[in-house]
Amino acid sequence: MPERNTLVRTMHDVGLAAWFGGSLAGAVAVNGAAADLPDPAMRLKMANAGWARWSPVNAASIGTHLIGGAALLRANRGRVGRQRGVAAMTVTKLVLTGAALAVTAYSGALGKKLSKADDAVVEDGTTPARSTPPDVAHVQQQLGICQWLIPALTGGMSVLTALAGEQQRPDQQLAGGIAKRRRWLRATT
Repeated sequence: MPERNTLVRTMHDVGLAAWFGGSLAGAVAVNGAAADLPDPAMRLKMANAGWARWSPVNAASIGTHLIGGAALLRANRGRVGRQRGVAAMTVTKLVLTGAALAVTAYSGALGKKLSKADDAVVEDGTTPARSTPPDVAHVQQQLGICQWLIPALTGGMSVLTALAGEQQRPDQQLAGGIAKRRRWLRATT
């Protein structure tokens, strides 16, 4: 009977879902809702407050995802080497994860810069107004790019998670294992 990895798979998937969903909700709702405040000098403060509340949950989600992912990789290390396509998918997912981590960390650093200027007049959390100080406007523009990169990268990770699940189907494991062995035999003869 195969070993079950329900707990670590749940950690991996729920952590990723929260990372993706939280970043998308933040981009759409937190940053966007700031524009609804009638006082433009309060908009950045409101967006910053929303992100400050989400940041600890986001960090826990990312940590949970990474712990679950590492445990799954360890549990499936044999398949990574044996089954055709699994190593390539794994490397691609690791690259996307690294990029998402980097953009998330950079986004957090940008958010800290904006929290020091939370009385600046802005249109919303990532859109400067004409009177926004140039240094604040620059940070907002960078953050505006990051806010969409994070859900794009974590969404790509989610697609690869679905692919990994498909690769674990018995018929895929058998076909992938046979194809990998054939390639190895051709290379050694």
